[in-house]
Parts: sequence; structure tokens; C-alpha cells
Amino acid sequence: MTQGAALSVEGLSKSFGGPQKALKDVRLTVAPGEMVALIGASGSGKSTLLRHISGFVAADPGSGAIRVNQHVMQEGGRVARSIRHLRADVGFVFQQFNLVGRLTVMTNVLMGQLPRIPLWRSLIGRFTQAEKAEAWRAMKAVGIENLAWQRASTLSGGQQQRVAIARALVQRAGIILADEPIASLDPESARVVMEILARINREQGITVLVSLHQVQFARRYCVRTVALRLGEVVYDGPSAALEAGMLRKLYGASVEEMLDGTETIDAVMNDPVVAEGLGVAAATA
Repeated sequence: MTQGAALSVEGLSKSFGGPQKALKDVRLTVAPGEMVALIGASGSGKSTLLRHISGFVAADPGSGAIRVNQHVMQEGGRVARSIRHLRADVGFVFQQFNLVGRLTVMTNVLMGQLPRIPLWRSLIGRFTQAEKAEAWRAMKAVGIENLAWQRASTLSGGQQQRVAIARALVQRAGIILADEPIASLDPESARVVMEILARINREQGITVLVSLHQVQFARRYCVRTVALRLGEVVYDGPSAALEAGMLRKLYGASVEEMLDGTETIDAVMNDPVVAEGLGVAAATA
């Protein structure tokens, strides 16, 4: 394991009973304060990897280890017994928000406190004034303080995702895992959510690992990108290098769903250097 890493994944594999492994010997290290994109076509293993890091899912027996800020989340296919306590340091932002629609924005944000407060208070939803003030600051940081007393079900998708990010801030997580947080948002809401994650990373030093379906967001907001294909890490390096030709070599025909409108497959095919490499990519896909 790399000393001082915010996140370390060592030799992680996962099978769900079929012939194809969901994850194959995944190795990944993220330094404190990094914002790293995790990309891949549908079924590449992005969500599965994030759920393993959080301890929601156990890896195959005897498979690897995951550490967050030096704490073992799971090892050898067994999730740590103290996972509820350890999860307090891992904020998880879901694609579908995971809010309680009938509750107010304030109450949903306060739920980020649950891993850190006594069990009896979490059961009755009792929060101190200091905890409420912290929730207010988190809402202000993501620009939704004016929505504090609205029911979460009345918000737009982009607003709900900002509530989810505020909840992670209140949790005081050292690392935020965002599982395709912009997949169901319109382009403007997606931009706002990514700007917020980038600002949190930059100003508060919170480590962010964000899975993304479209590569243009990785290139714009993350210096480094890790690419998964069929459960394996096939690229780990500068986001700027992930142009259409490189992606086509990594993903073959699946690349089209990952490109924006300015980088069409036709444009890629018209590049003779890239086109020459496509036969290799297609043969290995």
C-alpha cells in the first residue's frame, strides 16, 4: 500500500456468478486532495468499484484490500466489522440522489450527521443547534440555502443532487465518491454539479473520485482519469490525453456513447493514423 494515500485498492476482484468478472485485479491509488475521474462504457464496473470502496459490497473471498485514509474498509473478501464507523469518512453521492422526498432539504442534509451522532439521537432525529448551523453552511456552500424548508420531492434533479453533496459535506467526509452524479441531469445542471465538486475539492481539500459516462467532463474538471473496461483498469493517466482516438483504441465500438457532439466517430475514422489502430482495437474488444 502507498503510504499516505487517501484511497488504496489492491488486487480487487468480484464475480456475480457469471463467466465474466465484474472486477478483475483492480489496483488504484488516489492521493489526498486529488480529484480523479473514473470513466467507462456501460457495464465497465465503475459503480461496482465505488460500492466496494464504501463497503456496501464484499469482494471475492481472498481478494485484495481497500483502505481509505489508512483504515481497512475490507480485506480478503470480508468487510470490516467497524464499517458503519469507517463509512463516516466516506461521502457517497448517488446517481439517483437517495433523498427522502417527504422530508425537507434541511432534514435530508442533517442526515449526513447520522454516522457521527449517538444511536439514540439518530433514531429520533434529534440534532443540536450546532449541527443545524453546520447543515446551513453546507447548503450555502452548494447554493441551496433558500430551499432549506422545501420538501426534497419538489426539487429539480440538479437541486436534489446539490442536497446530496451538502449531505456529504455535513458528514465531514475526507473523501467523496460520486457515482455518475450527472448522468440524469440536463447539461446546465450537470455543469453546476461538477463545478461544485471541483470547488469543494479545490477549496476544502476533500478527495473526490467521480465516475462519469461522458469523457468531456473528465477532461474539463479532473487532471487525472482512470478508465475501466470490462472490470479492468485499461488507462490511468492525464485526462487531457483522452482524445477520441485514444478512447476508440480503449473501447472499440462502445466509445460513441462516451464522446460529446464535437468528437464524432466519423471524425475519428477520417484520421488515417487513428483508423489504422482501430483494427487492433476491434480485434481485442
